[in-house]
Amino acid sequence: MLAVLAVLVLPFLVAAAWFAWQVYEPGGDGAPVSVTVQQGWGAKEIGDELANKDVVGSSLAFQLWYRISGGSSQAGTYELHEHMGAKAATDVLGRAPSSAAASAGHTVLALPPGLRLEQIADRVGRLPGHDRAAFLALAQSGQVRSKYQGDQPSVEGFTWPDTYFVEGMSDQQILQLIVSEFDKHGDAVGLANTAATGLTPQQTVVAASLVQAEAGNAADAPKVAAVITNRLKQGTPLQIDATLCFAKGGCPPVPTNADKQLDSPYNTYRVTGLPPTPIMTVTEQSLRAALAPANVPYLFYVTGKDGVTYFATTLAEHEANIKAHGVSGE
Repeated sequence: MLAVLAVLVLPFLVAAAWFAWQVYEPGGDGAPVSVTVQQGWGAKEIGDELANKDVVGSSLAFQLWYRISGGSSQAGTYELHEHMGAKAATDVLGRAPSSAAASAGHTVLALPPGLRLEQIADRVGRLPGHDRAAFLALAQSGQVRSKYQGDQPSVEGFTWPDTYFVEGMSDQQILQLIVSEFDKHGDAVGLANTAATGLTPQQTVVAASLVQAEAGNAADAPKVAAVITNRLKQGTPLQIDATLCFAKGGCPPVPTNADKQLDSPYNTYRVTGLPPTPIMTVTEQSLRAALAPANVPYLFYVTGKDGVTYFATTLAEHEANIKAHGVSGE
């Protein structure tokens, strides 16, 4: 009987020991890590990011502890350490996002999602000892490359949005760091396996950048990706205003009818297919949406005055949505 009880109880003891190890990881503080919590993230997204950066050993254990302990966090960047364990990480995330690194005199490069390469160069150029033009020329030269960018000459769209400590780094080291981070996240979401969509990895990142620009929330992202995929399959121009913004060098002002006549490979009103490069940096959410678009027949969408995006399959449905809710649409 004792043997039977031992067999029954042992798995629970092992599981409890594993969970305790993950919560109170005994490895001590490792290397400093900067983690950015995006608006709308819950326990899963935070846990995945912490595990990806080795702050915790298990995303699942973190999620369990975060929920059991009533964890909460604000959107922003937090300074943590590798091998903190779930409890210590939850404690830090419960405080206000930290600006201690900047106040301590560290050189910090903050790159939020949705930046063009020129905007990244602007930020690098403001760092002590760096020059905007030199960094941009390097990023466009092909000397540093992502393994996913294919024949694309520059790393436009193939750098990862995050907050980086770049004290003493050269332009090349900074660029290699933010491109390597992109490749790491690309590996994590399975960017090498794009056969199901019929796109190359480079084209998938281009599509993800359009999703990044157009999707208002996580629920809309796979639907916007579906509109892009369906239009590509039909050979219909994508007609996405965000690509005009890229062609113009930025918005505002919002694109006009005259802008829709621009002679540019990024003018998706005149050119069929995807733009030649991504138009901005992306998040994992956008990458995952581009890799797995929703299984819906939508070809149109419009964002209404209420901030809600309405999707449609036919032009008549789309025009009805515009009339009922919207001011502009795709």
